[in-house]
Amino acid sequence: MKLHLAAFCLLGACCVFAAGPSFEAQAIFPPQPLHAHSSSIVELPDGRLMTCWYIGSGERTADDVKVQAAYLRPGAGQWDPPFTLADTPGFPDTNPVLFVDREKRLWFFWATILDNRWEGALLKLRISNDGGRQQPIRWDYSDNLLLIPRDFAAKVSPVLQGLSTTLATGKDKAEVDAAIGNASNKLLNRLGWMPRIHPLQLRSGRVLVPLYSDTYNLSLIAITDDGGLNWRASEPLISLGGVQPSLVVRKDGTIIAYMRDNGPPPQRALVGESHDDGVTWSEIVDSDIPNPGSSLEVIALRDGSWCMVLNDTEEGRHRLSVWLSVDEGKTWPWKRTLENDPPKTGSYSYPSLLQTRDGLIHVTYSSSSREAPQAPELQTIKHAKFTSEWVKHGGAAAR
Repeated sequence: MKLHLAAFCLLGACCVFAAGPSFEAQAIFPPQPLHAHSSSIVELPDGRLMTCWYIGSGERTADDVKVQAAYLRPGAGQWDPPFTLADTPGFPDTNPVLFVDREKRLWFFWATILDNRWEGALLKLRISNDGGRQQPIRWDYSDNLLLIPRDFAAKVSPVLQGLSTTLATGKDKAEVDAAIGNASNKLLNRLGWMPRIHPLQLRSGRVLVPLYSDTYNLSLIAITDDGGLNWRASEPLISLGGVQPSLVVRKDGTIIAYMRDNGPPPQRALVGESHDDGVTWSEIVDSDIPNPGSSLEVIALRDGSWCMVLNDTEEGRHRLSVWLSVDEGKTWPWKRTLENDPPKTGSYSYPSLLQTRDGLIHVTYSSSSREAPQAPELQTIKHAKFTSEWVKHGGAAAR
């Protein structure tokens, strides 16, 4: 099928319209000097798209970091101006995640950082029963999401001890040994769990919320069977650096977790699976998917194929790509770049992936670039939408 393209640029946002295989992309707001990162996108029950992200001077050094959000109304060509979604006075608010459940309720997860360290993250949750229809959003439920990882030290320490013995010296061994020493610390077990990727709702109604900890450099799943009122923790997904899990379900009910690799070489996405609806997890192993220590997301499309957006490099976030699989992740025959700059120039990362009711695939992601090598770095959140046919068409994305 012939691809017809017409492009224009506005406020630093390049857009491409296509017939047949189609692709469009734009910046949600003009590139600016503050750190803007970790977006999440959902389709609201009324048809609007909603995206949120955190923005500020730097969550590890400043307390002005807040969560902003914006809407894209049906038929609109541009996103509405950003508004503040969460801003805890005196504390950075980070890692926001949006989710719409089958009852059409809007969930909002994020982490408030208590001491400018990721280890001091306090997990928060709000739920809007009308799906965020009212403006401003009416939150019917708001609380801290507190977890007690059961027998955490007993489960984590033996595995980490085994990892420690395989390492000689250096940063990786030091981090593992520190995690072993902290495994029995009740406060550290209960703080520091952060969201990043969309939750997954199972056929039973159970909601699984992927979490990770910089304290232990591993992952955990928060589980609720009653719509968010009560929570329990899964068994830990234990690995050397497997964090920010993205969950997808095979047709046989097996849940697959793809994780960012914060560990030693080879730099590959880490993978594990659960056969009991997210409670216990298999051994976490390296896949053959490149990962430079950056977040990725995988979803199942309505036609049964899987879509993944990732930095498919072993070093750097200069390339962001879309992959498609028709055999539930065994192979990924179609790959197409969303962004592809020379190494150590632009940075495009932390994708949030969604298929809307009209069948289009949407992704938002952090975008950072410089107009010249010595120019200040400018950051925004970008939004792209495309069809699976565009991915299969191949070649480099028009930008």
